[in-house]
Amino acid sequence: MKSGLPKPLHRVCGKEMVALVAETARAAGLDRVVLVVPPGSDALRSLLGNDVTYVEQAEPMGTGHALLQARHSLDGVDDVTVMTADTPLITPGSLDLMAAEHRRKNASLTLLTTVMDEPGDLGRIVRNGSGVSAIVEHDLADAATLEIREVNSGIYRMRTSWLWPALQAVAPSANGEVLLTDLVADAVEASAGVAAVAVDEASEVMGVNDRVQLAQAEAVMLQRLREKWMLSGVSMPHPEAVYIDAEVEIGEDTVILPNTHVTGRSRIGRRCNIGPNTVVANSTIGDDCEVQSSVVTGAELEDHVEVGPFSNLREGTRAETRAKVGTSVEVKGSRIGSETRVHHFSYIGDADLGSQVNVGAGTVTCNFDGIEKHRTRIGDGAFIGSGTMLVAPVDVGANARTGAGAVVTRDVPEGELVLGVPARASDMKRH
Repeated sequence: MKSGLPKPLHRVCGKEMVALVAETARAAGLDRVVLVVPPGSDALRSLLGNDVTYVEQAEPMGTGHALLQARHSLDGVDDVTVMTADTPLITPGSLDLMAAEHRRKNASLTLLTTVMDEPGDLGRIVRNGSGVSAIVEHDLADAATLEIREVNSGIYRMRTSWLWPALQAVAPSANGEVLLTDLVADAVEASAGVAAVAVDEASEVMGVNDRVQLAQAEAVMLQRLREKWMLSGVSMPHPEAVYIDAEVEIGEDTVILPNTHVTGRSRIGRRCNIGPNTVVANSTIGDDCEVQSSVVTGAELEDHVEVGPFSNLREGTRAETRAKVGTSVEVKGSRIGSETRVHHFSYIGDADLGSQVNVGAGTVTCNFDGIEKHRTRIGDGAFIGSGTMLVAPVDVGANARTGAGAVVTRDVPEGELVLGVPARASDMKRH
């Protein structure tokens, strides 16, 4: 990968490859997941936590040697499924098919294969009249073997009563590695029973070894996700221009418009219109919301909220029911109360706005004094005139008003009108 990041931690549609593989294993009913890791694998352990068992392979001595390290963690297991952490597209259905064939044939070893038009450097599946006879690695294959298009996926299911003694008997290869592929020929020779299941979609078993293959895996996963959500009632008029991460959830009758990215653990409710040209990242959006040409990151929108165009809702923003954040507004760490309107060209940072507040164009909460951040509080029904500067910490009472261009440096009592620079109380009547 030419990266400082371990290969299994590279992401496909926002989720690490190793996490995708572990998730697929559990979805296929495999109740004990054991991860063989190299020394210094803190990042892997931190990602998956205590949901898996970790065993360490001190030196990279081959796939067979790696599996042997897991033996004591698999005590009491009758059959073991072996997968690699760089095959993020494998599906639970294919693992189920392999398990069913394994039982049907009463096999000692069952392997998952596929047929490719261009097998490249993958190991070839050699068959005889009775079935699979060997896996021949690309580097060891002769010209006739290289013409074979059926290839090994590196995914197996094996009976442990046969596996452990057979694996211990495998001789190391010329480079000192113990390879799982050598078990096939040994099983054939011992008449131990070898079965194979070919998956129809070759992409399922593709391994990721460089950035090109990572992008290819992303494209396949992304198309799966688009189709999943469209079949669940989400509209995408131009799906090829919609980007969705693996852990996103979207409600039915929502429309996702082109050039929209929905990433992380975002949740979008029903009957929303999202996009075009919108980013929703790690945010929760309620029902009947509209977000147009805006960025919503780490925010929560209740039902019937409107955002945009060209606005930025940052971490810690909460917009309550029927709030509106209009054109070119930035909001950070703030609560926008129900039916409150922040129409355009404003910055609302570290603020609590009550319900039915009107915030005029160009309003700024001046929340940073050069050392610390301070909060602004605006009560229900307040009217903030265009161009108002609210110098925090400051409170504006319910139904209070500020005139256009006011610089508010002191608290404004409930129902009062303040004007000027600095803002002072006025006896002008509301009209």
